[in-house]
Amino acid sequence: MKLSDKLRGHGFFPFVQDFKNMIGRDIETVLKVVSKRLQESKDQKKFLLLTLSDKTGSVRAVDWYNAETNDSKIKVGDVLKLKGRVVYFEDRIQINIHKEPESVRILNPGEFSSDRFIGTSEVHPDQLFSETLKLIDQVKDEDLKNLTRTIFLSLEKEIKLSPAGLKVHHAYIGGLLEHSLTVANIAARVSKVYGLRTDLMIAGALLHDIGKIREYKIGPSGIEITTEGELKGHIIIGIEIVRDFARKLKIPPEKIVELEHIIASHHGEMELGSPVLPKTPEAMAIHFIENMDSKLARLREIRKKSDENQEWSEFDRNLGRRIFLRGKNEQA
Repeated sequence: MKLSDKLRGHGFFPFVQDFKNMIGRDIETVLKVVSKRLQESKDQKKFLLLTLSDKTGSVRAVDWYNAETNDSKIKVGDVLKLKGRVVYFEDRIQINIHKEPESVRILNPGEFSSDRFIGTSEVHPDQLFSETLKLIDQVKDEDLKNLTRTIFLSLEKEIKLSPAGLKVHHAYIGGLLEHSLTVANIAARVSKVYGLRTDLMIAGALLHDIGKIREYKIGPSGIEITTEGELKGHIIIGIEIVRDFARKLKIPPEKIVELEHIIASHHGEMELGSPVLPKTPEAMAIHFIENMDSKLARLREIRKKSDENQEWSEFDRNLGRRIFLRGKNEQA
């Protein structure tokens, strides 16, 4: 049996989410390197500290036996097949890598299944896309409706596949569509409460992250940032996409300037990547709504991946806090 075939069966190589039930057991698994650091203990013994991940979470691993050798050959982004023992150390799960040099092996792309590293939206992208088109049909302004609908229909494949992030929120296939539709549905309701322009809110919400279809790509070992994404970022790319389609549809530039402003300002602060602050009620509303959805999605992922008996999560850098987990399974 080929290694790639074995990896399609969860029973052969456990996922990170399975380790909590494997404390004290020796395992063989396949994980991606998120970070690595060669360190030295108090008695001057070198050890390699790794952060490893799959689509279900991340885990710390320690190599006490071949630290310098493995540090010289392992790179961030490599996929490893490794053997070790699952332990509980300093209030977290950890893998202590075995002594034998063959306990760590770098895999080539054809030797593992990308399914280990890429999740998918719980709602099928086809259903999300259909709901999105129905929402676009509610837009009364013909230019905004035509522009938004044409972009979505022309880029349907890319939009259905795209994640909304590398790892912070909606970092899975269909994540961009799920996030954008949620923001748009909330925006449509908020516009009624505050007397804002509903058409602009819906179009802005659906297109605020459209640049992510070119900022990210799905690679063999998960979500990767493209060269264009690294050099431009999704805000600039998104404005380019909207402007190009508007030009083809002969929509006057002045008709889309406020739509472009929503894309440009949706991060809310220049320190967070927006080239300009939100300066219209609709742009400010979209910023708050999309920020809420991204943070609640992050919180949801933390709660989903936590132990059933765990009361508090570990400190999350993106949210800047630990999350209270008690009652996470209670129905509202």
